[in-house]
Amino acid sequence: MESNNLEIEYDLSPLCIVYKDGKVERLTGTEIVPPSAADQETGVGSKDVVIEPDTGISARLYKPKPTNPDQKLPVLVYFHGGAFLVQTAFSPTYQPFLNSLASQANVIVVSVEYRRAPEHPLPVGYDDCWAAVKWVVSHSGGNGEEEWLGDCADFGRVFLAGDSSGANIAHNMAIRVGSDGLGGGELAGLVLMHPFFWGKDPTGDETTDVGVREYLEKVWLSACPTSTGLDDPWINPVMDPKWSGMGCAKVLVVVAEGDVLKHRGWLYYEELGKSGWGGAVEIMETEGEEHVFYLEKPHCDKAKDLVKRIASFLK
Repeated sequence: MESNNLEIEYDLSPLCIVYKDGKVERLTGTEIVPPSAADQETGVGSKDVVIEPDTGISARLYKPKPTNPDQKLPVLVYFHGGAFLVQTAFSPTYQPFLNSLASQANVIVVSVEYRRAPEHPLPVGYDDCWAAVKWVVSHSGGNGEEEWLGDCADFGRVFLAGDSSGANIAHNMAIRVGSDGLGGGELAGLVLMHPFFWGKDPTGDETTDVGVREYLEKVWLSACPTSTGLDDPWINPVMDPKWSGMGCAKVLVVVAEGDVLKHRGWLYYEELGKSGWGGAVEIMETEGEEHVFYLEKPHCDKAKDLVKRIASFLK
């Protein structure tokens, strides 16, 4: 982008730079890769579908190599991370991870492409993802135009998952299932990988570094300028009175030892159990790793262990 002479509105490096004329320069997560009829390593097939032509909501679907043609498979609706500002469902960052997860868990994955801030500030992304969830379950009973869902999906076993800001989205979709219902399906579980939650005041051993806290606040308010702040239930679920009514029976929280967001994941795990919600919550912490390491190093042993744990949870 030719923005050398443009005045900067705000700089969120290493994510993006926003200029006063409205242009957004994304510094990461801009590369895309095509789907594959059959991934060489896993045999998983993938394809892209349009959900809402008017808004551009779309998805990349992943279907594992069939072992039993008559078997209906669980559905995992996945929301990519990127601080609500960068990344895409079509990124090479996600392709290996979701191929591996679809194969090991034997699930159909629907990776949602939603509109990003700051051009489309939250709650636009939340609404897009809710529309995608409703589109998925609209295929129950053999309805809908997408045959991978209509013919192969078990809508009694729908899961939501995401990483970082995508985990934030997954959580907020589960809250919405609790209040609005799913219709045509049952939300069996929720997987939150290195979730982007935050709050006005530090929790536990969370960093008190002013620069880090100001940066994360700036990221959140850039994504959601109408937010009430860092204790908004969208970013701080502990403050949400609807949390105890979350619409699923089990939750897996995944954190990493070196991730600045780790303490929020632990707080979520600890407080959810006290909230009055009646489900089962589990947590997994990976030692010696940083934020979303499994996307950067999908073939390392710890990433493989994480995929195995998630696959076990989904099964």
